[in-house]
Amino acid sequence: MVDSILFDRAVDVMHKALNVSSERNRLITSNIANVDTIGYTPADLDFKETLSRAMESSAENTLARTDERHFGTGATTDSPGSVYRKGSAEAVDIDQEMTNLAENNIQYRTSSEMLMRKLNLIKYSITEGGR
Repeated sequence: MVDSILFDRAVDVMHKALNVSSERNRLITSNIANVDTIGYTPADLDFKETLSRAMESSAENTLARTDERHFGTGATTDSPGSVYRKGSAEAVDIDQEMTNLAENNIQYRTSSEMLMRKLNLIKYSITEGGR
């Protein structure tokens, strides 16, 4: 109950956005590392689609365990799971991958800045406006 008062849905969205950006960064850097690998198929994920699916699955799986002997839901909502391959005959385009990396960096930095501002607002509220 307390965490739902302090940490609203915005914190959950920012948390999931950071996870999706982190996974996308892993895929993009893997593509860049394999730029000269023959037969390597580049992979990516759609940030908006993956974040939307992560938010839908977290809204569905909000069961509370009232006793430690209860079974969990078994659902993991932190894994993106929307990885797609760009094509079997397609080689890694280094210019496109660097563009994707810069775009992903902006998304990650924006999400982390929003999360820091939200936490600073909570801190400000706790200290009663700096009194």
